[in-house]
Amino acid sequence: MELALIRSLMDKDFYDDHRGSRCPDKLFSKDIRKIKQSLDYAMEKYERSLSTEELEAIFHTNNTTMTTANKQVFVGLFNKLSKQDPMTKEIAQDVLSSLFRQAIGEDVANIGFDYVNGTSSSLEPLRRMIESYNDDFLPNMKVSWDDISVDTLLKLNDLEAQWKFNIPTFARHVEGVNGGHLIVVGARPNTGKTSFHASMIAGPNGFAHQGAKCLVLLNEEAYHRVGARYLSAATGMTLKDVKNNPAKAGMLYDKVRGNLHIKDCTGRDMAWVEQVIKTYQPDIVVLDMGDKFAPKVSEKSDVLLREAAIYARNIAKAHNCAIFWMSQLSAEAEGKMLPNQSMLEGSKTGKAAEADLMILIAKPPLVEGQEDDLSSRKLVVAKNKLTGGWHGGIDVELDGDISRYTP
Repeated sequence: MELALIRSLMDKDFYDDHRGSRCPDKLFSKDIRKIKQSLDYAMEKYERSLSTEELEAIFHTNNTTMTTANKQVFVGLFNKLSKQDPMTKEIAQDVLSSLFRQAIGEDVANIGFDYVNGTSSSLEPLRRMIESYNDDFLPNMKVSWDDISVDTLLKLNDLEAQWKFNIPTFARHVEGVNGGHLIVVGARPNTGKTSFHASMIAGPNGFAHQGAKCLVLLNEEAYHRVGARYLSAATGMTLKDVKNNPAKAGMLYDKVRGNLHIKDCTGRDMAWVEQVIKTYQPDIVVLDMGDKFAPKVSEKSDVLLREAAIYARNIAKAHNCAIFWMSQLSAEAEGKMLPNQSMLEGSKTGKAAEADLMILIAKPPLVEGQEDDLSSRKLVVAKNKLTGGWHGGIDVELDGDISRYTP
């Protein structure tokens, strides 16, 4: 690998991008280091790319006192170098960066070791080392800049959503979602969060019917209960109806079954979620509950929830899927028909800051002397960075027996 890197450094353009402290001699073993020093000398003097023959001649000119045995060692090395193909610039860049980080890490570790063991009484050597490198802690980067041409920007900002919401009155204001979006859905307990994503995915004209590959990752309610809601949403049949006519239910359910995958993920974290998404490449992902996928890296719930939400959004962008993060609303939202994003449980701003779209589900407050309204709901768009940016509330009906939302 060292000789391949030397071969790449013989190219003037690549050498100029990585000269000096960006490619210190310490990165190379003893013998290769001597060749690198001759390369530095030649590049400084001639300012052009070199052939292996030229570098070998310069090396022997600068090292006239070597023993015969040592000369044979370097003849062998230059023979190998002549047969060595140069790395591509991208690979050479990665290799050099890795070696550079390793060398810097060793220097920092040695300084730290001396400080801990009392050999050094201050961290002044660390400060001097940092100053000596200035901005060269990593070799120069070759950035492939994003395409911002008119055609590309128009294409990527296409106004049409790929996956459309299946509640017409809601879709008139928020058409749907695309890969890369993080959607936070919040509600108080027993308001209809699970039925919402079941209806949105498996209900008539839902995401699964549109051809979206959907993953539903659960860590709260048992998978068979959630699966039953998806079965009812897909068929329009209660479980009792399904038992009475399983053939009909199977026929209707098969229309979405191929695009639907449900898994109990209790105890898993966002790193596990990313691996699943990377493996199965879904279009739509539901995290129910999103908060419980946050690793406990901080005692402050708002910190860990924000970090998990950032992670989720990065996953959505990296793997081109839309992620629905199901969340509880705090007691402050109880009975409120227009809840706002500050009422998210455990994180007043962290999750909200990362969301592209936030949908909060409200139900009428319980009035003393009256029966609980089991069907009336309001879908409140509390945040909307998608096209149009509409905010407001839409009245809908929830049929809890078949887990379907309708206008």
